[in-house]
Amino acid sequence: MPVPHEPTLVDVARAAGVSVTTVSRVLNDRGYLSQETRRRVAQAIAELNYRPNQVARALHGKSTQSIGLIVPTVGLPFFGELVEHVEDALAEHGYRILVCNSMGKAERERDYLDLLVSHRVDGIISGAHNENISEYSTVHLPLVTVDRDLSPTIPNVRCDNEKGGRLATQHLLDRGARHPALLTSRAGTHNLREAGYRTVLAEARIEPVILTVDFHTPEHLRPKLIAERLNTMAPSVDSVFATDDLSAASVLEWALARGLDVPEDFKVIGFDGTAALHRALPGLSTIRQPIQELAHDAVAILLEQIDAGAARQAASSATNPPPLGIELIEGRTT
Repeated sequence: MPVPHEPTLVDVARAAGVSVTTVSRVLNDRGYLSQETRRRVAQAIAELNYRPNQVARALHGKSTQSIGLIVPTVGLPFFGELVEHVEDALAEHGYRILVCNSMGKAERERDYLDLLVSHRVDGIISGAHNENISEYSTVHLPLVTVDRDLSPTIPNVRCDNEKGGRLATQHLLDRGARHPALLTSRAGTHNLREAGYRTVLAEARIEPVILTVDFHTPEHLRPKLIAERLNTMAPSVDSVFATDDLSAASVLEWALARGLDVPEDFKVIGFDGTAALHRALPGLSTIRQPIQELAHDAVAILLEQIDAGAARQAASSATNPPPLGIELIEGRTT
C-alpha cells in the first residue's frame, strides 16, 4: 500500500512482514533467505516504488554507481557530444552520470564540486575551463580531466593540440594565405593550439596576430566581439585559424558581411569537428578531435582508479596518457 512519503527501508519491511535486517540482506544478497521471503520483499519494493538511498549506501562503504561530470555547458557542441559519449561509456559499466554545467562561473563549479562530493559519487570527470579552483586539491575521490591541466597527479585526457595548431596553420599557408590570424579564447603558454600556430609562422618568418575572445563570453555577445576584433585587423589579415568551430562560424559570418569571397579572398579553419557543426556547416575546414575516444579513455582511466580503490592523493605517480590523434578535414572554407 502506498505511503504518504518517500518510502524507507522500514516501510518495505513492514509491507513485507519481515525485519529491516532481512530487507537489507535481500538488497545486498547476503546470507540464506527463502525464495518466499525474497518474493515478498521484492513485491513490497515494487508496490512502494522504493529506491535505495545511495548516500546511505556510500556511508556504509558501498558504491553509489554514480559519476559526476562537470562541463562549461552542454549547449556547446563539443561538450554536448562529450557528455553523450561519457554517459554511454559509463552506462556500459552500470554507472549513472550527474551532469553539472558550470556556465563559466568559478563559484558554480565550486558548488557543484561540493555537491558531487557530498552525494558520495564514485568519481569525477572535469572538463570545465575555470582557472584556480583550489578545491580540487581537497577532493579525495578518483578524478580525471578532459583537456584541462589541474595537477601533475591528475590524469588529463586530451588530443594533440599542438599538432592540431600546426596542421591548421600550415594548411592555411599551403592554400595561399600569407597573413593568418589566430582567434582563441585565452592566449599564453598553456594554449598548445597557439603554440602550434606560432611554430609554423616562425618557420615561415610571418608575424603572428593573436585575437582573443574569452571562452566564457555569453553566446549572444560572441559574434559581435569577434567582429570587433577582426575589424581592428582588416585588411591586414587574409585568413583565420579559430581554435573552436563556433568561433570559426562567426568568422565566416563576418567575412560574408564584408563581401569577402571565401576561400578566394579569405580563408577560415576551425577546431573540434563536432557532428553538430558538421551538419550546420558541412563545408567548414577544421581539425577534428576524436571526441568519442576522449570520452571513452577518460571513463576507462576513472574506472581503473575506482576499481583499484585509489584516491587521487594515492596516485601521486600518475602520469598523463599520451595525447590522442587529430585529423585535418579539408572543406570549402580554405
